[in-house]
Amino acid sequence: MKNGHNYYVYIVKCADGFYYTGVTNDLERRLWEHNTGFKINCFTFKRRPVVLMYEEHFTDINNAIAWEKQVKGWSRKKKEALFKRDWKQISELAKNRMA
Repeated sequence: MKNGHNYYVYIVKCADGFYYTGVTNDLERRLWEHNTGFKINCFTFKRRPVVLMYEEHFTDINNAIAWEKQVKGWSRKKKEALFKRDWKQISELAKNRMA
């Protein structure tokens, strides 16, 4: 993957309620792969169908990977605040975690 192109950090909700966070350079294709079971070893293979809950566009792969890693470490509540783009709640949840 190169810089200066289109990259997406995304979160899907699986049929069993789990969230999966990933990064891709083709969001439509990746969602198709998740929902068709294209990759048998993928976390979502036995958790289909999946529904897109969040996406963020990047032009720099390094920024996309850094954001993906950060979000993967977030709690469920924090991710759900991200779906709503509720930065105030995200901030409050981050403060509570440190307390």
